Amino acid sequence: MARFLRLPWSIQAGDPRWVPPLLAERRAHLDRKANPFFRHADAGFWLAWRDGRPVGRISAQVNHLHLERHGDATGHFGLLEAEDDAETFAALFAAAGGFLRDRGMRRMVGPFSLSINDESGLLVDGADTPPSMMMGHAPAYYARRLAALGFVKAKDLLAYAYDLTAPMPAAAARFVERLADEPSVRFRGLRKAGYAEDLAIVIDIFNDAWSANWGYVPFTAAEIAHFAKALKPLVRTESLCLAEVDGTPAAMAICLPNLNEAIADLDGRLLPFGWAKLLWRLKVGPIRSARVPLFGVRRRYHGSPLGAALACGVIDRLRRDHAALGFRQAELSWVLEDNLPMRRMVEAVGGRPYKTYRLFEKALA
Repeated sequence: MARFLRLPWSIQAGDPRWVPPLLAERRAHLDRKANPFFRHADAGFWLAWRDGRPVGRISAQVNHLHLERHGDATGHFGLLEAEDDAETFAALFAAAGGFLRDRGMRRMVGPFSLSINDESGLLVDGADTPPSMMMGHAPAYYARRLAALGFVKAKDLLAYAYDLTAPMPAAAARFVERLADEPSVRFRGLRKAGYAEDLAIVIDIFNDAWSANWGYVPFTAAEIAHFAKALKPLVRTESLCLAEVDGTPAAMAICLPNLNEAIADLDGRLLPFGWAKLLWRLKVGPIRSARVPLFGVRRRYHGSPLGAALACGVIDRLRRDHAALGFRQAELSWVLEDNLPMRRMVEAVGGRPYKTYRLFEKALA
């Protein structure tokens, strides 16, 4: 496992835009006892070796919650890192494909590391800038090697750049202004005393808002608790905006400091001084970028003027609060390429697509 976790250093360390992940966090992510993902999934992990050294890695996952919801005999692959060599890629995917085929899967899709609610997609456009937290980075040859093995595009995921210092575009600002005089609508931030409850509300809205989307898998109660614990060091009152209609939560967005900006020079290690540097940067700064990983409006409001106003309202609240804290840029990610209502909404508030992550698929013979 130590070699598996360290392999990206030998593949990507020469790319100045790559951000070394925190080894302790990645180790915990793959811990079958610690990560609740493994309560509803089977997974295998492989290293490819050449001349006594590891040159590639891959995972394969059978997510039973995905199968229960979609019934499509689809397994997943992820955590892909490999040298630019056809034999290495072929060997890795033969191992992962065999694992999935032996468990009755007829198609493989990925990369998911480990699920669609984790790091998803292979970067195919936008490698000229570093990745945001919980988003991947990949050499250009990865996509070519997958295509040579017969993989084709399943879906593209878009990441949007968002200028937190720019005013809300006029059309979106009008939506927000209309809510100012609406007594039934209230916006609020995170309640520190009610942290776990507010995070559960966020996931409940997410599970409702995204339930009709391609590939959607709901968060389980155990995953919500795990998620809340993992995010707590990053969260402050201004990190969350909830919109309530007649006292009932209706829309939400979370904005987190971009952890990748804080750890870029730690080389994946928190010891001996990494912890101190990380805590200082999270509490004092200077972190100037952020990511909005969760954003949604309950389905009952989809397609309505109120729904559009709620979406604009939560983003505008986060924009103003984070600009006041010194943040300058945010990434809104990710959005399915064919989720046109969400894309229009993100673009209406000023988002600009700047990275594309691709999910690939292939039938298992």
